[in-house]
Amino acid sequence: MSEIALTSVVPILFVRDVPVSAQFFNEKLGFDVDFLHGTPPYYGSVSRGAACLHLRCVSKPNFASLAAREVSLILATIEVSDVHGLFDELRGRGAEFAQEPTSQPWGGTDFHVRDPDGNVISFVAYE
Repeated sequence: MSEIALTSVVPILFVRDVPVSAQFFNEKLGFDVDFLHGTPPYYGSVSRGAACLHLRCVSKPNFASLAAREVSLILATIEVSDVHGLFDELRGRGAEFAQEPTSQPWGGTDFHVRDPDGNVISFVAYE
């Protein structure tokens, strides 16, 4: 029996306003808006390179208050080739950071961005 390969994963972030969230990911984080679905849009997709995130409208993001209390409640981690270069790029775009680049004892260097709904996205490089 051959092994079944799992090829990708797409985190779904809960947001209050899909077009506003998609605009944030586009303008502040350099993602492309792949699609917005519905009238008004209640589901969408953003991507940059091979990284893809889906956005789903909910009346109240259920992780926002928990994320505000937790030190590192990360809802998606995106591996990057140059974590410091990306940090500089996103800082130039006006992104706000929940954590600046930090060398971690587990071997990676990461930084965190909090979206307008409180979702924390981690960008990491393993050096």
